[in-house]
Amino acid sequence: MKPKVCLVVGMGRGIGLSVARRFGREGYRLGLVARSETNLENYAGALELDGCTVKTFPTDITRTPQLISAVRETEKQLGPIEVLIYNAYASADSRASELSVEALEDTLKVNLYGALVAAQLVIPGMLSRRKGTLLFTGGGLALNPAPDLAALSIGKASLRALVGALSKELYHEGIHVATVTIAGQVKRNTPFDPDLIAEKFWELHAQPPGRWKTEVVYQG
Repeated sequence: MKPKVCLVVGMGRGIGLSVARRFGREGYRLGLVARSETNLENYAGALELDGCTVKTFPTDITRTPQLISAVRETEKQLGPIEVLIYNAYASADSRASELSVEALEDTLKVNLYGALVAAQLVIPGMLSRRKGTLLFTGGGLALNPAPDLAALSIGKASLRALVGALSKELYHEGIHVATVTIAGQVKRNTPFDPDLIAEKFWELHAQPPGRWKTEVVYQG
């Protein structure tokens, strides 16, 4: 039996760690991508204590060659990627009327462009196997923009559109594309506990063909 592999791009101590742990519990080998090597080592250590097989790939996802390398190394060291979780985001505190194009562009490199590149890197292999899941961490700002978080609101709305387009394109190719749109602040021991949110990621992945959803709006 070929190993099951899940790649988490944008690994963090909240949703990233919880989602990785949830898929690891189901026997998935885990590839973790984030900028900080130290943080990645800490996350990997915690997951390995839970019995997970983990490889880490320190990466600046705004630099496409680094992201390409991380995906290729994941497949080389762990096997074909069955599940991609894109959890990275960037914000800039600014109103739309004062938001510079440069500041918006910097956030879009993470919120949108990185998601597009990561998806494009794994889609060919998934198409050849006619199997795969692409899951993205969405935000309630895509549905209800915040005046003081214009850049993140635009980024999450753009990501939601990307997911919708990919879903319609790949639905009949055996690839499930979806977003968990989180309409609240993620915090442990609250209704927005990342462990609860991680369960929604797993439920989307586990949906049988023909019953796939493109979005779950999580409201706690």
